[in-house]
Amino acid sequence: MRDFTLANYRDLVDALRERGYAVRSFADAEPAAQHLILRHDIDVDLDPAVAMAEAEAEMGVAAAYFVMLRNPLYNPFAERERLMRLLALGHEVGLHLDAALYNDVEPAAVRECGMLEEILGAPVSTISFHRPAEVLRDNPAELAGRRHTYQPRVFSRMGYCSDSRGAWRHGHPLEHEAVAVGRALQLLTHPVWWSGAGERVTERLDAIIDARAEAFRHHLEGQIETYRRGE
Repeated sequence: MRDFTLANYRDLVDALRERGYAVRSFADAEPAAQHLILRHDIDVDLDPAVAMAEAEAEMGVAAAYFVMLRNPLYNPFAERERLMRLLALGHEVGLHLDAALYNDVEPAAVRECGMLEEILGAPVSTISFHRPAEVLRDNPAELAGRRHTYQPRVFSRMGYCSDSRGAWRHGHPLEHEAVAVGRALQLLTHPVWWSGAGERVTERLDAIIDARAEAFRHHLEGQIETYRRGE
């Protein structure tokens, strides 16, 4: 985890741009061009996502952030302000859908996209899948009338690199075969791995747990007088 810091993330994006890569959206990226898609799946916490989004805005690049609605770890309805901050910084906000929760994915995607659009007051154009089943990977079909991050144009026809579970699972991006030949690259990162100072995954997650506990305690003090008085 030592290399997973916001400073090093900036350096990574800068290094790719120095090699000729231009940051593009899922709508605009072309597989044969030196295009870089910056994708962030938000699995654990919105605060690291906002920090990463601010760093990218300072660099003059726009990314795509994918938000889960059915997630016990954060509540996008209660944390709308953070999502609006992502949009204000010029980033795309899409749906991070846990398809394993549903027998029929299509109506579920329609419903969840509609709820997220209600929160954002803006359209949702792209869907990413949380731990996608094989049938969803490299599937060209749209879902709920929207593009998704595993369609062939942005997945198998260009390079794909992910930091899943806090490590590069497809080799370091700068050493990726797509970068070696100048093909497009979809770079998936999870902001939670790039925040905090812990050397291990568990240390960074424990820091989030501690911060959440403190925020919850502060909320209770403001809402429940007997708790505030220590009774």
